[in-house]
Amino acid sequence: MINSNGELLSEQQAKLSVFNRGLAYGDAVFETIKTLNGKILFWEDHYFRLMASMRILRMEIPMEFTPEFLESQILELLNHNTSNSNSFRVKLTVFRKQGGFYTPLTNDVNYFITASSLESDLYLFNSAAYKVELFKDFYVTPGLLSTLKTNNKVLNVLGSIYAKENQYDNCLLLNTNKSIVEALNGNLFLVKGNIIKTPPLEDGCLKGIMRKQVLEILKKIPEFECIEASISPFELQKADELFVTNVIQGIQPITTFRKKSFSSKVSQSILAKLNMTVRLS
Repeated sequence: MINSNGELLSEQQAKLSVFNRGLAYGDAVFETIKTLNGKILFWEDHYFRLMASMRILRMEIPMEFTPEFLESQILELLNHNTSNSNSFRVKLTVFRKQGGFYTPLTNDVNYFITASSLESDLYLFNSAAYKVELFKDFYVTPGLLSTLKTNNKVLNVLGSIYAKENQYDNCLLLNTNKSIVEALNGNLFLVKGNIIKTPPLEDGCLKGIMRKQVLEILKKIPEFECIEASISPFELQKADELFVTNVIQGIQPITTFRKKSFSSKVSQSILAKLNMTVRLS
């Protein structure tokens, strides 16, 4: 089932116009959300990021778009899902209404919500080999727009194709200043001694929900100092650990970059604390 502007439809019934602005111009924002046992994880963070993104893109926020309303729309969809899963990947997409070319006829919006079941409930530690490489065909432009989850994801698509063709599990993106920004599907953290670094938003990385959760966890671990600072490609070879964060996988340790292998002790410890946060939420 799909929730289209509050109406529950089957996949066959749910249709988008070929003139949809999200399709025609990438004029859309979205949230990828994990739910567990009928509860939306980190919902407040998702909601406020969505509202901020809509404001930045000058979309008209409907009066009914309260946290309670959108939460009810997500849960209504899950209640009509026939899967026996306890956990779901939900995608909430908001797009400007049809009309106009680059200049829209209106700033009013429509939305749709989809859901697919997940195999695991809590976040699992993945100890399998995970090899990454730099993607240098195209670069991220530093700035506010790069921090948003919009439908303009061609760079991520091309990077994913490159990774698949070359048998990498993921690729790391660079910005036009040649600093490491993020992975194809999440934020990057680097561990060196007692210092943990992650690229700042000013470098163009996604304002990730899981990035925020990990930063909050690290504030409570006195033996580590966490900083938001640019990461150069040369630092990767000197790191003790690298890991990627996103709201669906949680924390994914990187095991190999070129000839360098990494441990995963710190990321495993953070993951345990993350699951404790989920259990208590």
